[in-house]
Amino acid sequence: MPEITMNYFYDQLTDILNTLEEKEMGHIHEAAEIMYETMRKGGVVQVFGSGHSVGFGMEITNRAGCLVPIHTMQTSDFVMKGAVSIEEFRSKDVVFERRPGMADKFFSLYGIKEEDCFIIISNSGINGVVIDTAIKAREEGHKVIILTSWQHTTAEASRHPSGKKLYEMGHVVIDNCGPQGDALLQTDGVAKICSISSITGAIIAQALVDEVCAMYQRDGLEPPVLWSEDVEGYEEHNQELLKKYEGRI
Repeated sequence: MPEITMNYFYDQLTDILNTLEEKEMGHIHEAAEIMYETMRKGGVVQVFGSGHSVGFGMEITNRAGCLVPIHTMQTSDFVMKGAVSIEEFRSKDVVFERRPGMADKFFSLYGIKEEDCFIIISNSGINGVVIDTAIKAREEGHKVIILTSWQHTTAEASRHPSGKKLYEMGHVVIDNCGPQGDALLQTDGVAKICSISSITGAIIAQALVDEVCAMYQRDGLEPPVLWSEDVEGYEEHNQELLKKYEGRI
């Protein structure tokens, strides 16, 4: 086993990122086309990831340079918006993100419109809540983009009663190119370290922003992006954009 060093981690990560570029740029472009079509129609991109996958939505919302018509759905909203009790949410009998049959309640928490599309993220792609959400989105006619680890999801059985996995619900599926279990480096024990789905996820997220903005520019349109505070007129510009999507994001 190679010695665990920062340089070794960087080299292994670089290999993953090179694989991501070689394999997934086409899928990222397809996903960006769905997002662009959604935004041009006045829709919102609904982003949902459970567990650590919530970071994907955080990466591309509420910051300078982000596309405004993106809304993050969060499992914590089940409690915050009164759909389930805190006791049920925290129950140790069944981990919440593994529970099926929650999609109807989840959708009722938001003002989802027919022109919206979905990005649903799960490294394993086998748990109940994300699969339920993807199934319902498909049933209601929404385009669905899936981000998952192909190595991980193909190595484990689905925990959903249907036996389906998340990737089966995608109009476009993006592989984050990470390993089964997410952690990248083997130690001299049974443990592995340095989980990377958040790193590749952030790169995919920003690549989607780049592609969508390129499509706006291609068509001679200004992308709905938050300006940085160092740009003159940023406050008026940003407030106007946020007001346009008030109650939706």
